[in-house]
Amino acid sequence: MEPQNIRKPHKFDHLIGEDYSFALNQSIQALIESLHKPTFNSSVFTSTFRELLLARVNPPLENIWVYSNLVFRSSSTPKVEPLDRFTAVKELFQLITSCSGCSLTSVACIAPVVYELYGVIVDFKGEKKVVRKIRSLVNVILGYINLCYSDTEKDVGNDGALVRPLEELVSFWIGEGNGNGGVKERVGTFFPLLDDETVEMISGGGFGVGELAGAVTVEVFLMKLCLECREGIKRDELHNKLRTWAVGSITGFRNIEFFGTLVKMLLVPNLPVTSILNSEDAIFLREVLFDAVILVDYSFLSLEQVAHLPSKTLKALAVARLMVAYEAIELARKGGNHTKAISYNNAFSISHLSSLLIVLVNGEVGMEGKPNKPNGSSPQAFLKWLLNLEDQGIKILDEGMSDICARLVLDNLKAGNDQSGYKVEGMKSDTDLLFYIDTKGKEEDRTEEVENPNDSMNAAFVAAAHTMQLAENGVGRKRRKRRGVGKKQVKLLKPDVDEPSGSSWRKSANFSKDDSNSDSEIDNPI
Repeated sequence: MEPQNIRKPHKFDHLIGEDYSFALNQSIQALIESLHKPTFNSSVFTSTFRELLLARVNPPLENIWVYSNLVFRSSSTPKVEPLDRFTAVKELFQLITSCSGCSLTSVACIAPVVYELYGVIVDFKGEKKVVRKIRSLVNVILGYINLCYSDTEKDVGNDGALVRPLEELVSFWIGEGNGNGGVKERVGTFFPLLDDETVEMISGGGFGVGELAGAVTVEVFLMKLCLECREGIKRDELHNKLRTWAVGSITGFRNIEFFGTLVKMLLVPNLPVTSILNSEDAIFLREVLFDAVILVDYSFLSLEQVAHLPSKTLKALAVARLMVAYEAIELARKGGNHTKAISYNNAFSISHLSSLLIVLVNGEVGMEGKPNKPNGSSPQAFLKWLLNLEDQGIKILDEGMSDICARLVLDNLKAGNDQSGYKVEGMKSDTDLLFYIDTKGKEEDRTEEVENPNDSMNAAFVAAAHTMQLAENGVGRKRRKRRGVGKKQVKLLKPDVDEPSGSSWRKSANFSKDDSNSDSEIDNPI
């Protein structure tokens, strides 16, 4: 299944704006009405959607999904053998990336690839050769996503609502017999690594391509971590490697939608990864992600960087991060790991998040004169503060938050579980659970001189332990160089993978042709 040769379109090249959307909408409707007719000819519709595709520099998601589905389904008979199925998914990825360029829309467009690849993982997770190739492809996909996020200006004006309902577009891929018929169930089938609340959000409409791209990125992100969890590495070593990679990836993507989706999914007790991991590994992975989202003060989430976003968006993300910090501390405390609880509490207390919450709440309340502040610096103190404001009739908490999680937090507060004892002053955190302040600028995130990103990131965590109390004085400085033997220029995400032929973005990535003898790609985080 090779990407089609590009040529000058004739039928739709004059259509712009609403005329183009109308033509696309009508073409999709005609396809739906013809699917079950005995005279259905997919080649006719393939030609139509190809013409529509070529009429736009940045084709819409609907066009790419429908066209790639027609090509993918008609290219050959259904694959049964593991390697054949993997190859088909890899070719689908090549096809979609050749159609969509490099933008936020492009990230959202690879959702069918994630769906198909997930099926291969679940069916053949015991096949070592297949899993090795899957891991390589996942690295390629992550590299592609990273490049797309570095070129988001291409999406200006292209983040609106879809022409057709998402459920309808999903049906082209999952078929009419899957998902038990309901909208949420069908969409959930197509996004197997998203939690129910995220699925409900994107199923209800009113979301943009950016939010969808963030959700797809979370799926690939979790897929990568799940595959690494299955490698049988010693727990402590694996925890450090996964945490390092996760922190590097979040820093490299610098994407609010991705981070927000990931944080909200951590409010759910069980990550949606049980088809790939056993329950013990799933709990372990959630603990790794707690470290990645709490122990690092990401610069792209600072007030200066997010000030342009709508207040509602900022408030929802800030409260979700607060609840995750609180939940992580409680789980660590209940598990007897008080050192980790101290580390989480310390990280929250001196992070951008605590200041951001105060600014957002006072902006919502409209207080004049002395600012309204919580009575303490712990996540528990902030939650009590917000709940007190709610009791006064001031709506702060996002209605979209899970009722179950909200009740859990409230129950813990009523039970008298006190986090105030976990103070920054006079208490030491575990040197393996250190607070790292990301102060790098966006351009510096994309290319840096590094020999081993894994070692350098661990060094950053260690260095942060000795400067934690000085963080508010701006000790963290932009670093253009890191120590290493034999320095070389690399992209932030430099996966060791097979290079897909025909991809328009391959010149920007540095891939190894041989993945068969590679160790864990986790050593090269973004």
